[in-house]
Amino acid sequence: MQDTDNGKPTELAERPWIVLATTYDVEAWIDNYNRELQRAIENTRAVGYGICFRLGHGGEIYLHTTSDGDVLLDVTPEAEWVAPLISAATGVEPPPSRIWALPGHTLTQLVLGLSPLITATRIVLQHEFKVRKF
Repeated sequence: MQDTDNGKPTELAERPWIVLATTYDVEAWIDNYNRELQRAIENTRAVGYGICFRLGHGGEIYLHTTSDGDVLLDVTPEAEWVAPLISAATGVEPPPSRIWALPGHTLTQLVLGLSPLITATRIVLQHEFKVRKF
């Protein structure tokens, strides 16, 4: 775990990725990831928690699910090249910013589409999604 200046953990160790080939594989991974994330945030006041996907061709994607079950993605500038794949997998047009808001039902297809491009993941306990408040 890494600490911020205020002593709160922000992320756990990075893990190598194993390519997921079927929707069953993805759903099993999502279930496992949810359990690990719940354990990681159990005794913290984590906000903006989720997972970070490191991509083999450069960049990272931070994924967070909202309390309504929707998905927020923060696609770093180095990972902008993956936008057409995200659109194809989810049916959502690229946003004008680097933050994507996706319906929850697209998560399985998103992970399945990204899977061959991911090299590693890490659980993140605090990430600021720069989403405008309305």
